[in-house]
Amino acid sequence: MDHFDRIQRAIDYLETQLQGRPDIRDVAAQAGFSPFHFQRLFQAITGTSVQAYLRRRRLSEAAKALRSSARSVLDLALDYQYASQEAFTRAFEQQFGIAPARYRKAGEPGPLVGPLRLSDYRCPKEKVLKMLAPTLLKITDVQIIGCAFRTTLENHRHYQDIPGFYARFGSEQTFLRIPERVRPDFAYGVACDFEDDGTFSFVIGEESAWAGEDLAPLVSLRIPGGLYAAFQADGSVPNLRDYIYGTWLPNSLYERREGPDFEVTDVAASLLAGIPKMTVYIPVSRPVVRDRSRTEAGSVG
Repeated sequence: MDHFDRIQRAIDYLETQLQGRPDIRDVAAQAGFSPFHFQRLFQAITGTSVQAYLRRRRLSEAAKALRSSARSVLDLALDYQYASQEAFTRAFEQQFGIAPARYRKAGEPGPLVGPLRLSDYRCPKEKVLKMLAPTLLKITDVQIIGCAFRTTLENHRHYQDIPGFYARFGSEQTFLRIPERVRPDFAYGVACDFEDDGTFSFVIGEESAWAGEDLAPLVSLRIPGGLYAAFQADGSVPNLRDYIYGTWLPNSLYERREGPDFEVTDVAASLLAGIPKMTVYIPVSRPVVRDRSRTEAGSVG
């Protein structure tokens, strides 16, 4: 069973919970992933968050019920986990551009969101063979000292936040406060401290040999050694990350193992070129054998 099959199993489970309050841990468990990694894969493959998908599916099923039954708007709002008719109406208008009562009377139904089928997102064999291939390498443990910032996967907020984190790290010259810098011209960005709701920490710093006392408010973390897939950024870093999690990883024979993602920017080369010169590292485990013949034939909300 590959990534697509595993995530589809979670989606199928989510479909049975449209009138319930599924816990993201239970949803992710259907796919055999951690809640954070499941949400990241889901968003990279489909372009939407788990929460947004659930919200659109609930409203679409409520819209069907408005047309096919005489049940009150309030009853449907409560069935689909809205605390009030007002909250349901606001969400309904945002998705369909019309109030529920008017929708019920309208002559033509609006565009509804049906259940996801990940077979629509699977790459053909010939495209997989042409994918950007990473360099696979083993690294030893690396200690990073720097600043920690909080962000979230929701609505791709992390892609908006992270450039600002780097700008702040540079403008405040935080790097000058890092003792025993090993590679002064290389900035590390490390995603860590993942939470079930999709929030996480992004630490920006440099490699350091410091073994002394705590340096608060600076933080220290260890990037564990092991096998990593290293991707060279050529253009948009968000596009590269979406490619890694939405295309390369699901279609590869590698598994993402526990541990943080991190990226390394060659600061001097980036300044000279006028564009980021960055390598993105993803912790992976060795290829596993999969039978692809079958497939090729917290509270979420």
